[in-house]
Amino acid sequence: MKKLSFVALLILLLTSVSMNYTYAASSIQKDTTTVQEADDDGFITIGSAADSAANNIKADTVKKAPATADTANAMATVTAPNKEQTLWHTFIEGLLGGFLAFLMPCIFPMVPLTVSYFTKRAGSKQKGIGQALIYGLSIIVIYVVLGLLITILFGSSKLNELSSSGIFNILFFLLLVVFAVSFFGAFEITLPSSFVNKIDQKADNSKGLGGIFFMAASLALVSFSCTGPIIGTLLVQASAKGEVLAPAMGMFGFALALALPFTLSAIFPGFLNSMPKSGGWLNSVKVCLGFLELALALKFLSAADLVWHWGWFDREVFLVLWIVIFAMMGFYLLGKLKFSHDSTLNYISVPRLLLAIVSISFAVYMVPGLWGAPVKVLSGLAPPMHTQDFILSSGGSSSSGSQASLDFPKKVKHDEVLHPPHGFNVFFDLDEGIEFAKKVNKPIMLDFTGHTCVNCRRMEDDVWIDQEVGKIIKEKYVLIQLYVDERSIKMPAEKVHSSNYLKGETDDLGRWNQDLQATKYGANSQPYYVLVDHQLNPLVPAQGAIFNAKEYAAFLQSGVDKFNSANE
Repeated sequence: MKKLSFVALLILLLTSVSMNYTYAASSIQKDTTTVQEADDDGFITIGSAADSAANNIKADTVKKAPATADTANAMATVTAPNKEQTLWHTFIEGLLGGFLAFLMPCIFPMVPLTVSYFTKRAGSKQKGIGQALIYGLSIIVIYVVLGLLITILFGSSKLNELSSSGIFNILFFLLLVVFAVSFFGAFEITLPSSFVNKIDQKADNSKGLGGIFFMAASLALVSFSCTGPIIGTLLVQASAKGEVLAPAMGMFGFALALALPFTLSAIFPGFLNSMPKSGGWLNSVKVCLGFLELALALKFLSAADLVWHWGWFDREVFLVLWIVIFAMMGFYLLGKLKFSHDSTLNYISVPRLLLAIVSISFAVYMVPGLWGAPVKVLSGLAPPMHTQDFILSSGGSSSSGSQASLDFPKKVKHDEVLHPPHGFNVFFDLDEGIEFAKKVNKPIMLDFTGHTCVNCRRMEDDVWIDQEVGKIIKEKYVLIQLYVDERSIKMPAEKVHSSNYLKGETDDLGRWNQDLQATKYGANSQPYYVLVDHQLNPLVPAQGAIFNAKEYAAFLQSGVDKFNSANE
């Protein structure tokens, strides 16, 4: 039974790793509620009329997008499900984090003692079950309040702004490195002993519901050295999503998973008997989480590098570090590496061997990425392909020799700072892109994107390289990428204006693009693809990320067809 439980533990750990990568690659996004309002003429506006006019686009291009039923439905389709998906994934991530926290050396051995205490204190099994339920609910309340506190302190707009901040990402990188080193056994992250002792005394002296609540609080404080890094990582991930309820939802999932084993052990004594015995394997789980924390930290370092345009933490550096980290985790599981708190490993169990094979295989899988292979598992998480110094093959995204690339100017505005996705020709200035579109008589594809937008990179790395999708974008559209988090490029004085939406001035390119997206197209999430004519009027309802290449190609083709029919 012990071996079976340990297998379940390792499966849970693998699931957590998979969820971490999958979530980071598909769901960490700046999705916020879209605010849209139809005026008397049936147009969508956000903020004041002055906001739209102050965008200072040429007079013949500034027109509000008609608020048709199709447009409204399309925007609802883009924004609402993304919000629900973000919260749902945050909850699942918190749930897995809670199960992993339960398996930490600070918590797992306390289950039999806590359940026995309830049974003796209550005097009967029924009262013991009732107190265990209250204990579990108290754990949930404590951690959910922590999540709500983050929401109250920052709010959705501030979280959204922080997620694209270089300072925010570099601080979280350092924080996760500290967590990883703590899990490796270099030190323990603890709360002040005087504070912990006071809560512990209240748990001993208080009776009734108050005593049970303080017992739960005591568990949270005493186990902070193990759970603190997990909680911190969850809050970092939740805050980076920019969704106001994400921290609370993550903490709810974490607390639910942490409370369930205590409650189930009191209700079903057989559950307690089936649990594996404490041992050195608990520290092995802790060390493996340290490796995962270290790998995750590099994602935030990469985001800071992109925002601040350092240009040294490119795709190869990221992949090399990940290859080394996961290879070392595999060697650790095989007993080739040993940390200070590890017990002697006399033999390799089957679960450890299987997990080591997965870890080392994943490291080997990433090796071709050093020569430009897509490594799709890391799409959106690793730095974008344009940071790669050497690419052996450009694959289906190559456009060399096409008429589109021959007509494209050799230099465009802001290309000394911003870089196009590999194989694509891109404008970064709206007016410049419009002029070129008129010259070649092609529709415009507005790509509202961001340096820290994970789904934007996943679309470029996974979907845009599709042969059909790439051909449509390169040959039938003029692509304009509008970065909403670009702070280094300042706007000329004639384009700086006060925005009601931003509650400030559009003094840099990112804020100007962000205001344009909100005031003209009624959305503020990225990626956001608007297929427009030369007056910037949408040809078809705009869309967010579409990870199915055929569906995305059909969306692009519908815009081309609408443009051609309007110009016949």
